[in-house]
Amino acid sequence: MQTSNSFQRNRRPQSRPVDSFGGRANQNNAGQNISRQAKAPAGSSIGAFEGIVAHAQAPRAAFKKSGEGSVRPVQKPASRSASLGGPVSSQTPRTGFGVSASNKPSLGGSGASSPLGQSSRNQRSGGFKRQGPKPAGKKGGQRNRRFVPVAASRFEVKSNGEVVPPIGEKILRIIPLGGQEEVGRNMTVFEYGNDIVIIDMGMQFPEEDMPGIDYIVPNVNYLKGKEKNIRGVVFTHGHLDHIGAAPILLKKLNYPTIVGRDFTLALIQRKAEDYDKGSSKQLKIVRVKSLADRIKLGVFEVRFFEVEHSIMDAMGVALVTPNGSIIHLGDWMISNEPLVPKDEEIKYDHLGALPQPTILMLESLGAIKKGMPPSETEVHRNLQNLIKSSPGRIIIGTFSSQVRRIAYLIEYAEQVGKKVAIEGYSMKMNIEVAKELGYLKAKNDTFITVADIHKYPDKQVVVICTGAQGESNAALTRIVTDNHRFIKLQKNDTIVFSSSVIPGNERTIQRLKDNLYRKCDNVIHSEIMEIHIGGHGTIWEIEEIIRQVKPTYILPVYANHFFIVEAARIAYRLGYPEKNVFVMDNGHVLEVPEEDKGLPYLLKEKADASYVFVDGLGIGDIGHVVLRDRQMLAQDGMVVVTVIIDSKTKNIIGNVQITSRGFIHVKENFDLVNETKRKVEKVVKDNTSRGSSIDWDQIRNQIREGVGQFLFTKTERRPMVLPVVIEV
Repeated sequence: MQTSNSFQRNRRPQSRPVDSFGGRANQNNAGQNISRQAKAPAGSSIGAFEGIVAHAQAPRAAFKKSGEGSVRPVQKPASRSASLGGPVSSQTPRTGFGVSASNKPSLGGSGASSPLGQSSRNQRSGGFKRQGPKPAGKKGGQRNRRFVPVAASRFEVKSNGEVVPPIGEKILRIIPLGGQEEVGRNMTVFEYGNDIVIIDMGMQFPEEDMPGIDYIVPNVNYLKGKEKNIRGVVFTHGHLDHIGAAPILLKKLNYPTIVGRDFTLALIQRKAEDYDKGSSKQLKIVRVKSLADRIKLGVFEVRFFEVEHSIMDAMGVALVTPNGSIIHLGDWMISNEPLVPKDEEIKYDHLGALPQPTILMLESLGAIKKGMPPSETEVHRNLQNLIKSSPGRIIIGTFSSQVRRIAYLIEYAEQVGKKVAIEGYSMKMNIEVAKELGYLKAKNDTFITVADIHKYPDKQVVVICTGAQGESNAALTRIVTDNHRFIKLQKNDTIVFSSSVIPGNERTIQRLKDNLYRKCDNVIHSEIMEIHIGGHGTIWEIEEIIRQVKPTYILPVYANHFFIVEAARIAYRLGYPEKNVFVMDNGHVLEVPEEDKGLPYLLKEKADASYVFVDGLGIGDIGHVVLRDRQMLAQDGMVVVTVIIDSKTKNIIGNVQITSRGFIHVKENFDLVNETKRKVEKVVKDNTSRGSSIDWDQIRNQIREGVGQFLFTKTERRPMVLPVVIEV
């Protein structure tokens, strides 16, 4: 069990393999022919990040697990291209999406099937094509980039329209409902007969093409009607991409039993209360008091093991079933030069003793990071020096979920006699929970409020806040833009970015840094000093954990698609054939039969894994149509055309009213506005007559189409046209 002292760090393996960037040889595999491109410089610190050159990835030795547990080189799969090694030939028949049902699970042999990844890509390429004719643009109907929002189709239902068939007898199903095509929304369903176990219920933050959306949660339509079969929901740790959707989905699924460690469960309870006051009392909780605990959830036996991550009480989960064992790491890392004695290091080789076959669900967000992870000792030494020697106030921006590091910073600040102000709602909540559970040992008088920082000398103040990703309403952004009530930046302040850059936030963070450099003399970030350790395993760490666990099958999870593919390639280089590595999308259904009945395979049907948007109090009421309209309004604005028509004469009464929002400034474009009015008058005249009744829908549609096409020819912009036709 992890102790409550936040100065103590998780453990790491004593033996380290050499990867293509140098390092110590793994004693277990010392006799293998492992390919290397570089060796560690003489006298260098093995874990030091500084000075490591990013070499190209090199093929690793290929291993196969024998009956005695030893490893030996195996032939590359026949279906791989020449660049990855192996002759191109295959005689193995395929069944639908998966692999041959006639072969037993194996890491080698000559009967390798054709690439699963290629089949997956073939289906994926057909599922995201835009339907219908291309909109007309200039130059003879050539498509113009402004006619259709480029990302609209990816918000639609991500199933292939076919209903997933009922589960067969003695079949294990693995269904990721999120986390396979994005960072966040992590949730996987495991089904055997009438028993269902779920691991994680995470949220995803909105992307740039999702205006107005607060966050996104997994779609649980697959579980509709099966709520009574859910034996439990196991949470690996307390980060929002793993627990953020819990208050919504637990209520929707009639509050099934939840399983987790103390800190994780406390955060879920707090979030449930924030979402719906009193709902935490509905939670049915099973606490993991010791990692030696074993819990029975229907046919599933749930076991637990320690993993290293950037939050307290993170754990891995092993689901033992009649068809083998699933090893789910959650989020994980292997510390480089940790702050704990070597006899407390974590090793994962004991997982290889689980009932066979084993499926390793491998979180893959670090699958493209080369080299060794930063030295934990060096990072903490740098942070200590910054806190101790800063010329004025020190303001540290980080993730609110980095509770372990925040606790360390608070305890060190107390040691050197400084006061700490915590700013940011989520960070305050996490620290409060850590104090209640005894994970944070700092005294109460160490903490001050941001309203009181002016009462202390600048050199005695440490502010730890959210907003290192440039979030618009977060504390650091408000400080930089002079919108914070109590903190005004000074030239001698020291600003520290102790966080990594989330993909997609690069421009926002760069603007934030530019503004900080204008206002402060001391801005510290990871590009100039080692002050942050990511919580996700790099290429070297992925190789090491595969070598230790020696799974039968590998299923990369919890990352964008390209990360998952890169993690699969690491497995190929270690000798795993493609039939033993599964590259899955959200909604894919992997079926694992009994060991003597063939290999795992993917169904051609997919579960609904479409986005469920949360906007204010609305959950799921914002669909892809509404989001497409928001995108159009954000890109080209809107024009409202108001027309009053005499019901008897069919003539327009008064002037046509043109109102523009986000398209043009009417007062500066009189000529265009007057031409648009004449276009509307012509449309009304051509579609009405004195002796007949008016088809109001036709009038509105003709105005919308006519004005829209006219404005496009004049401006090459396509605003949303809203016709308002009034009969008097």
